[in-house]
Amino acid sequence: MKTFLLAILTILFVHVAQAQQIESLSDMKKSGRASKIGAYGALQGKLSIMDGRLAVLPGGYGGIFLDKKFLIGGGSYSLANRLRVDGNNSREWGLWYAGGVFEYVHNSDKLFHWSAGALVGGGRVTEREDVRGDHDRDRDRIHASSAAFVAEPFINAEMNITPYIRVIAGGTYRQVLGTSGIGLGNDKLSGPSFHLGVKAGIF
Repeated sequence: MKTFLLAILTILFVHVAQAQQIESLSDMKKSGRASKIGAYGALQGKLSIMDGRLAVLPGGYGGIFLDKKFLIGGGSYSLANRLRVDGNNSREWGLWYAGGVFEYVHNSDKLFHWSAGALVGGGRVTEREDVRGDHDRDRDRIHASSAAFVAEPFINAEMNITPYIRVIAGGTYRQVLGTSGIGLGNDKLSGPSFHLGVKAGIF
């Protein structure tokens, strides 16, 4: 009898250990065996500093989520607001960059948790003519352009809204290297940023 009860308790313990529940603000809970492979995407808005002025950089990243801990994927961001070239109000700076993203997520199923990672890749900086009233921005005249290497580590605080949606807030440091032939140096393109965003997917 004792052997039978011990076997039953062992089976129940294993079942409970395998069952996973994602803590969230909603009443809905995702239960079942822990998934070893998932996927998610994150949309973000970044506030940063470029050339001593406020820069708005929307974008995002996403990829495959392994073992509820590691994301491997890619991301991209671009400058959204107008940054005028000093001494020439008819010209403005442009910036975009993209690259591979690696992220570690700590205690993903907990209501509050954190993550950290980095984007490593490249992009382009441009000095272009501001053509007012022209809706076709591709026709703007490019006066100077340079390729750039970008490395951007980041850290996030996260909160689960539902098992499939979470909000994030955090900071990054954008390190830009390798630019040449433009009036904006690597030091003025590099800088910290603060971001807010939303993650959605299968965690």
